[in-house]
Amino acid sequence: MISNIGIPGLILILVIALIVFGPQKLPQIGRGAGDALREFRQSTKGILEDSPEPQNPDKKT
Repeated sequence: MISNIGIPGLILILVIALIVFGPQKLPQIGRGAGDALREFRQSTKGILEDSPEPQNPDKKT
């Protein structure tokens, strides 16, 4: 769903965010969102690395 936004949609979202939050708060909000996304990716990567791989024994029938 998010992949269907495109460049015009992203520009519209940025303009709306600029109007709502103002130019002083926008860098802080972007930094916070980036930090949250980075932390989420690191935690999911850790979960995926910790999970055991499924074992599928080869069965000959």
